[in-house]
Amino acid sequence: MKLMEEANNEAEHKGFCDMEMATNKNTRDKKSEDVINLTASIDELKASIAKISQDIEGLSAEIAELDAAVAKATTERDEEKAKNTIVIADAKAAQEAVKSALAVLTEFYEKSAEATALVQERIKAPGGEPPATFDEPYTGMGGESGGVVGMMEVIQADFARLESETSSAEGEAAKEYSEFIDDSRVSKTNKSADLDHKEEKKTEQSGALASAETELAGTQKELDSANAYYDKLKPQCLAPEVSFEDRQARRKEEIESLQMALQILQGEDVVF
Repeated sequence: MKLMEEANNEAEHKGFCDMEMATNKNTRDKKSEDVINLTASIDELKASIAKISQDIEGLSAEIAELDAAVAKATTERDEEKAKNTIVIADAKAAQEAVKSALAVLTEFYEKSAEATALVQERIKAPGGEPPATFDEPYTGMGGESGGVVGMMEVIQADFARLESETSSAEGEAAKEYSEFIDDSRVSKTNKSADLDHKEEKKTEQSGALASAETELAGTQKELDSANAYYDKLKPQCLAPEVSFEDRQARRKEEIESLQMALQILQGEDVVF
């Protein structure tokens, strides 16, 4: 009865060990796989977040450079426009002034020529010819090649050309500035949208990273507990000197031998 009780206890213990070891192995395998997968996910998230952070820094720097370029271009355009406005206004005013001066000079020299002709008619010599000093009508500097009138006309043309060239340059500069501002506005809009998207993605992945790290900590704790329990099970469930089957077989033989001995002691016939 004692041997049979031991056999039953060992059978129960083996059943316990088989079930606990199998359950523990499944737990350790599952938690080990979860730890590996979570660690890989965390590494991937960290790498992705680092890359997104670099992209965000790059986009922020590009937007800042774009704003600085727009501000600089605006300042330069305002200064250039103000300068051109003054030049154009001065050129127009100068043309009017030269025009008025030309009118005065033209009138003066025309009257001067008429006056000279009259004087010549009045003081002709007895022979009917004017004095030598009146060989030609008096024109002063106005009649000379490259005289005052000619010089004034050149100056007037120069101011007209200055006005035209400055107006043309102003129009071209204004057009280029407008195109630059439009292009910069579109570029900034696109970069800002990309920046918002990346910041949103970074926030999302940062949350996923925090959750994964929390889950990893819990899973690692469960794996550590499963490993500790496995260490506790090993002495009582692993590597016995004699296998459970051998022990059961030997115990069965011992019980049979004892039964035979008991039958002999009781005077019963025993068949070998």
